[in-house]
Amino acid sequence: MSRSGCRDERGSISIWLALSSFVMIFLVGLAVDLGGQVHAQQRGHDLAAQAARAGGEEVQAAPAIEGSAVTIDVTNARAAAEHYLSAAGVTGTATVTGDTLTVTVHDSYQTKFLGLIGINHLDVTSTATAHLVRTLGGNPR
Repeated sequence: MSRSGCRDERGSISIWLALSSFVMIFLVGLAVDLGGQVHAQQRGHDLAAQAARAGGEEVQAAPAIEGSAVTIDVTNARAAAEHYLSAAGVTGTATVTGDTLTVTVHDSYQTKFLGLIGINHLDVTSTATAHLVRTLGGNPR
């Protein structure tokens, strides 16, 4: 076949290489940012658990000293959990239901690569609970 019968394909590999490089960079960026979101989710859960533990330490003193009952001091427990969250630099809520303190943390991950397509942050929400248990000799009462 003569040269005049073939299509001119010079430069076609350059276009393919540029497009595939862009796709690979995008996929690596997606992996980095989604991994960062998972890390932010884990950090949020850890902070929620620590705040729940901090709030769970706030019990009503008089009944606990008497040995009659151990109940959560609702106001102080909520304040202690929210103080822990604010010291950690995140926002969240603390609710008390019976002898259980539930803490929900709201945070966001600032993207590194997805900002190129307009996604500047990924929101995360994590929840943890602390349950107040009275024990005597290692046995729950």
